[in-house]
Amino acid sequence: MMRTVLLRLSESPRLARWVVGNSTTRRMARRFVAGETLDDAVAAARKCNHAGLMATLDYLGEHASSEADALRARDVYLAIFDRIAREQLDSNVSLKLTQIGLDLGAEFCRAILESIVERAASYGNFVRIDMEGSIYTQRTIDICKQVRAKTPAVGAVIQSYLRRSEQDVEDLLAMGCRIRLCKGAYKEPPEIAFQKKSEVDANFVRLMELLLSDSAYHAIATHDPRMIAATVAFAARRGISKERFEFQMLYGIRTDLQRQLVREGYRVRIYIPYGRDWFPYFMRRLAERPANLFFFVRHLFRG
Repeated sequence: MMRTVLLRLSESPRLARWVVGNSTTRRMARRFVAGETLDDAVAAARKCNHAGLMATLDYLGEHASSEADALRARDVYLAIFDRIAREQLDSNVSLKLTQIGLDLGAEFCRAILESIVERAASYGNFVRIDMEGSIYTQRTIDICKQVRAKTPAVGAVIQSYLRRSEQDVEDLLAMGCRIRLCKGAYKEPPEIAFQKKSEVDANFVRLMELLLSDSAYHAIATHDPRMIAATVAFAARRGISKERFEFQMLYGIRTDLQRQLVREGYRVRIYIPYGRDWFPYFMRRLAERPANLFFFVRHLFRG
């Protein structure tokens, strides 16, 4: 119930204005968001690298309402890749297609994505296409496949709570696409997504086993100790080396677990979001775990 409420509130412009304009909530958001500038994100990525962690930078923003907005986002991502190369960071980039014009047309969006992926490829880097709500799933996968057919410097995200995901994984693996597996953070109806945590987890394990059995390099994105344990156990049973895959986690969440996995010799990448449009991302993080919401409420009243 609370998760549903928070996800709905994440779409409220009025609440967004209040939260973003409140100094206390801005300070609290810094637990999950590196800051509002690329300098902030670079500093966070450098700190991760020094701790033995890789990074993926995400310039926060969704649903570009004009071609000009989408092109501005494109220019930001081109600059991010230039900066990563200049700073010699161990980092790639994650982005959402609605930020670069998916709502304005698939061909327009694909052309922008291709220009970003070309810049990434010129540096030997990589673009991860984040998955959004289910109304975008097919279009996102279609565009990913089209661009992946031209260059391997792009990969997809698959959400284990979607009923369709196993078929999507099989289709993407058939073309050698690199995949990040996560559980999913959007509210979806029962006909689209599994509603029980046990079902989501069971599908996560099933998809994880498909990915690790594949020859490509994939990412397992979770903070759930049980899912991590299942991944570690499967890899050990199959003799899959720790260099064949990576774990991914969100900035500011379970840093203890991040460090533990690094100490154990696993590759770990941290998803580092930054930018002014952090409200929807922040609300989804509150919705994911009750502990995040309690943290927010406690500090809100202290502030």
